[in-house]
Amino acid sequence: MRNQQVVDVLVIGAGPSGSTVAIDLVRRGFDVRIVDRSPHAFDGSRAKGIQPRSLEVLEDLGALDEVLAGGSTYPKLGIHAGPLAVPWKMFTHREATPDVPYPNTWLIPQFRTDRALHARLGELGREIEFGRELTELTQDEDTVVAKVVGPDGVEEIVARYAVGADGGSSAVRKQLDIGFVGTTDEADRVLIVDASVSGLARNRWHMWPGLGGKLIGACPLPDSDMFQWMIRLTPDEKPPQEIGPIIDRIHSHTRNRHIQLHDIHWQSVFRPNIRLAEHYGRGRVFLVGDAAHVHTPAGAQGLNTGMQDGYNLAWKLGQVLAGADPALLDTYEAERQPIAAGVLGLSTEKWGGIAKLDPSSMKRGKDEQQLSLTYYGGPLAPADSSDTSTLHVGDRAPDARLLGADGAETRLFDFFQGPHFTAIAYGPGAARDLELLNWPTTGAQLKRLTVGSAAGFSDPRNTLRSAYGLNGDTLLLIRPDGYVGHIATRDYLTSTQSAARAMTPRARSRTMSQPSRTSPDSGANG
Repeated sequence: MRNQQVVDVLVIGAGPSGSTVAIDLVRRGFDVRIVDRSPHAFDGSRAKGIQPRSLEVLEDLGALDEVLAGGSTYPKLGIHAGPLAVPWKMFTHREATPDVPYPNTWLIPQFRTDRALHARLGELGREIEFGRELTELTQDEDTVVAKVVGPDGVEEIVARYAVGADGGSSAVRKQLDIGFVGTTDEADRVLIVDASVSGLARNRWHMWPGLGGKLIGACPLPDSDMFQWMIRLTPDEKPPQEIGPIIDRIHSHTRNRHIQLHDIHWQSVFRPNIRLAEHYGRGRVFLVGDAAHVHTPAGAQGLNTGMQDGYNLAWKLGQVLAGADPALLDTYEAERQPIAAGVLGLSTEKWGGIAKLDPSSMKRGKDEQQLSLTYYGGPLAPADSSDTSTLHVGDRAPDARLLGADGAETRLFDFFQGPHFTAIAYGPGAARDLELLNWPTTGAQLKRLTVGSAAGFSDPRNTLRSAYGLNGDTLLLIRPDGYVGHIATRDYLTSTQSAARAMTPRARSRTMSQPSRTSPDSGANG
């Protein structure tokens, strides 16, 4: 019998992508259910690199502290050639700057990232419903109906929208009959093993290359005695399953019998799928993360790209539920699918280079950090928009350090944190127009920030001016996901209102499919 209670959004899959969607929507006040077919949270280290942009997302969502506590920066590589181990700097260590507070990729096993997000969701009053598997998905003009099988039998969940975050073999994608274009190389397999280890230094990510693309790697997992082992199998090799044969395989390749594995905590055989969904949704159902794109593990891109899918989609769902034009949801695919296509190319190139023992393929730099990814030229950031000397509309909005009237220093990201838009008025002319800017009372609210006027904040070290390339009065509108939504260097008021119209609720009566979510407009003017 159909459950007649209608939730705002059903999220199917509780990995990092689905958890990101759920956290962002719950903190906006929406009714969300998140289900996962697994009986419990994921236990493996699988995707272990969190990129700088994702650290910024985690900070906004309120999960960063636990992620930082459960990880570390990456150690140097130790490339073994016979009895020698050559140190190799995979990452260039960078110091934090006012515009980039988290400049280094963070090493943390995925099970800790998952649990940090789940803990944050719990703080917001929602729990993951594990052991519930999707079996059927239908939709009409107003709702989505999902049949899930759980411990208590079959349940029908009715939602206004649904999000498939259920991995590369996504049942949601299959129910939508969306093509998953690409390749799977069945002959190229890697055995991944999380194991407690002795006899191996923990200050290196060890790699033992071999001819013909043979490779074994062992990366130390922070705050544990575990390493993540990556054993590239030969095309006809049967993966060893038990600890004894796995140790024998490691010894035969590394020639180091001091290495001992004591407990295996998790293991899996990985095949490099390289696939991209033809569409990121259909009707009222959307795909995020591995359900929309799968990558090789090279460059630590998959988990990060998936989290940012969810971060892009959630605020748009919230705005449409609050009454914005549903066409806003079309911008999700338009913005995120090209990003995934580029990431697929990057990780595939790195993976191929590793097989050829190309040292440059082991280097990691700005391409992997995802700080320079942009939506410029997309539907919310047309190429004919105004810009500054450093930023286009659609670029990531940098951090900066400002002084309040009381002399206390404040990070710009502190103003961004939360589910709102932020307007930054730089200079007195922009500040006057910002005061006149009308903002809808429904949906994500507007935080107003003035810099350089008598009553506002100051930029004594020019961190804002430099990072944002400001040469005069400017009004900037920052989207809830931390990207520049509009830049006005003249005609501040009318151009900003015009840009906001595509992203905010229209004046309309409340309906079941688009409930009102209100909170007071907030200001920050010192």
